Amino acid sequence: MLSEPAASGDPHKFQPSVPEPTTRASEAGVVRIDRFGAAREVLRSGDVRQAGFNAELVERYFGRTNAPVLYQDGEPHQKQRSATARFFAPRVVATRYRELIERTSQELLDRFRTAGRARLDDLSLELAVAVAADIVGLTNSSRSAMARRLNRFFAASGASEGWLAAVGNVVFGQWRMLGFYLADVRPAIRARRTAPREDVISHLIAEGWSNREILTECVTYGAAGMTTTREFIVMAALRLFERDDLCARFLAANEADQMVILEEVLRLAPVVSVLKRRAAREIAVETDAGRLVIPARSLVEIDIDAANRDIEAVGACPHELDPDRARGAKVAGSVMSFGDGPHRCPGASVALHEAAIFLDRLLRIPGLRLERPPTVTTNPVSTGYELRNAVIAIG
Repeated sequence: MLSEPAASGDPHKFQPSVPEPTTRASEAGVVRIDRFGAAREVLRSGDVRQAGFNAELVERYFGRTNAPVLYQDGEPHQKQRSATARFFAPRVVATRYRELIERTSQELLDRFRTAGRARLDDLSLELAVAVAADIVGLTNSSRSAMARRLNRFFAASGASEGWLAAVGNVVFGQWRMLGFYLADVRPAIRARRTAPREDVISHLIAEGWSNREILTECVTYGAAGMTTTREFIVMAALRLFERDDLCARFLAANEADQMVILEEVLRLAPVVSVLKRRAAREIAVETDAGRLVIPARSLVEIDIDAANRDIEAVGACPHELDPDRARGAKVAGSVMSFGDGPHRCPGASVALHEAAIFLDRLLRIPGLRLERPPTVTTNPVSTGYELRNAVIAIG
């Protein structure tokens, strides 16, 4: 999680507020896991089910078979992930989507140069929408208009309280989903029923999914592949703005080394800070405090912020941003920021390529400055941060 900067400090610096790692049963029916080893063991277990992102609410409406892939488990999930893996493979991203990322980045930055000022979160969302839309197959409507629709749809509504506000949120949410369906999803489905393409919607049509099921999958990709990438790019830009040495190193590095820096940024500021699983049966995991028994039907909350700072996994000085750190064996650069196990984010390579290409071009613009730091809020569904209204300017 992030906290607002102290009034007396640098307003561009956002400091993490993370407790020291522990692994414990925190309350009746809930087990909190903060250590890397135990977290990885749970996420890779075949005895847990997805419980985050309102998964148990979605199950009431779809069951687990033709629910969005984010909410599936077991064989249906493995089948869908295997069938769509070809859209997210690093080799495919580096070849098929690279030209799109470069072209879109250049278009956005040319527009920024002309205007002289822009919101960084708007630019990063439009880039993420363009790339994810091409992968999913949402290419039969205006990209910028779709970005605006998705931005409104996923806007956090947790600030309003009371039953009247809750009813209003549901009504407006359904209305915005209908708008997304009519303007973006339905035209894409119609086009692909006539002429299938190499994208997710064409695959789902071939699998016999209904329009309603495809809509829900598109909403899921919108949340997972578009809005989270926006937060990642904005956070990485902020870290590079605040450290001249890191920015110089980023611009001097090749793309592979740039991604090492980006993964270290993401390690310290994972976009989704808590992952939730439901234990299908009793599970025993080994922790540094001994054997932990997780009762059947318990809700397991995995604190990604804390697990990413576990000294056993990431080495000394875990709270420092250090791209050269010596991590433990088989520990990813971003540690658990993209998850782990069957539900590990399939779009990790896409997000890293987008961030590396876009930020490399952005940070080379002469006279670039951060005019206004973003406001920081928490998304109640993803439990992650949202960074809004970060203004960049030239001169």
